[in-house]
Amino acid sequence: MDRSSVVKTITGALSDIMQREYSDVTEETRLFEDLHLDSTSVLTLLMALEDQTGIEVDPESLQMENFQTIGTLADYIEGNLDVSV
Repeated sequence: MDRSSVVKTITGALSDIMQREYSDVTEETRLFEDLHLDSTSVLTLLMALEDQTGIEVDPESLQMENFQTIGTLADYIEGNLDVSV
């Protein structure tokens, strides 16, 4: 899965969870400040991303920095894709 596919997967999962279209987001879009995610929506997002990408999220490895932007979340997912392949 390449970088653009990861970002599209995140954007699609966000649209499903938040029940609105996010066609104008970029990798710099902040998850909490710009998209107004809360802890419940982050957990739902992580479960959706696990299902869609096949990764397993290790709660011990999660850091707040992983959720600053769509780009930092994509970095986290890509790092876990490399591990699970």
